[in-house]
Amino acid sequence: MRCRDTAAVSALRSALSAIDNAEAVPTDDVETASFGTDDSPIAGAAIGAGATEAARRELTPEDVRALLHREVEERREASTEVEADGHRDRAEDLRREAAVLDAFLGVRGDTIEA
Repeated sequence: MRCRDTAAVSALRSALSAIDNAEAVPTDDVETASFGTDDSPIAGAAIGAGATEAARRELTPEDVRALLHREVEERREASTEVEADGHRDRAEDLRREAAVLDAFLGVRGDTIEA
């Protein structure tokens, strides 16, 4: 961020968000209040203290590496499509982002800890 490398910042923020999203768990099992019941003044509200809290999934280092590899591939594929549409600058940005993540995997790929 201090170097103002927007491609690196964008790639790393996106990768961190992807990791954070992968750690999320489905909320299908949360019990909710029905409309018109006396249990909750708000229909569809979660019932009970801490009802909306859920433990996060713990990703293994292999999970993180696989996720980052997917992020790299998505950027490379998108850059090809974007360039075909005539947007060379955006395609180059995507290639730089892919290179940042790829370099990170090359340097730290064996030591990534979830």
